[in-house]
Amino acid sequence: MFIGHFAPAFAAAALSERSPKLGTLFVAAQLVDWGFFSLALAGVEKMRVEEGATAMVPFDLYYMPYTHSLAGCGAWAVGFALVVALWQRSAAGGLIAGVVVMSHWVLDWLTHAPDLTLAGSPPAYGLGLWDYPLIAMPLELGLTLAAFVFYFSRTRGPVGQPLVLLAALLALQGVNWFAPHPAEAGAFLYIQALVAFGVLTALAWWVGENRQRIRRGGLAARPA
Repeated sequence: MFIGHFAPAFAAAALSERSPKLGTLFVAAQLVDWGFFSLALAGVEKMRVEEGATAMVPFDLYYMPYTHSLAGCGAWAVGFALVVALWQRSAAGGLIAGVVVMSHWVLDWLTHAPDLTLAGSPPAYGLGLWDYPLIAMPLELGLTLAAFVFYFSRTRGPVGQPLVLLAALLALQGVNWFAPHPAEAGAFLYIQALVAFGVLTALAWWVGENRQRIRRGGLAARPA
């Protein structure tokens, strides 16, 4: 899953005045992938391109205990929750950010082939929806669009900026699905992924800085 990971970020940003802003929650949503590709660059975690690994994605994610095990993801979630809680002086804001980090493992469990562990060693888990494009693709688009509409409907501000973000999300998802995949895993692939996350996070920060939550009665809430 790629842009579907940002669905919890949109939903969380709109839920409460205590929620962190959208840019922070975009970091939370892909934090373990930031970690994975950074660790892959350093040779710590590993993947390889293997044609037929799944019907949609030819990536064999065979060693990622520090980011995509349940325990590893939990550690990233706790760490990020503490950072956000201290930074925003809000335990609730930290908790929300931590839950968004943990949502990454759950959404990956839906789509990945069995390569997600509990603590870095077998057994591995994953429903494998990447082998069923007619399910995985509508699911990813549906989650993302539903969460975007929820966020948009519960906030007020300029219309153009969220639409730019949505267009970027859809464009990058299209590249992810339909562009030729690299022949092998390596630094170019890892950096490309990190750049994509960075662009989307920058756009989300831009959107979040310019939209306010709507209180009941139609009054705009002060940004968190």
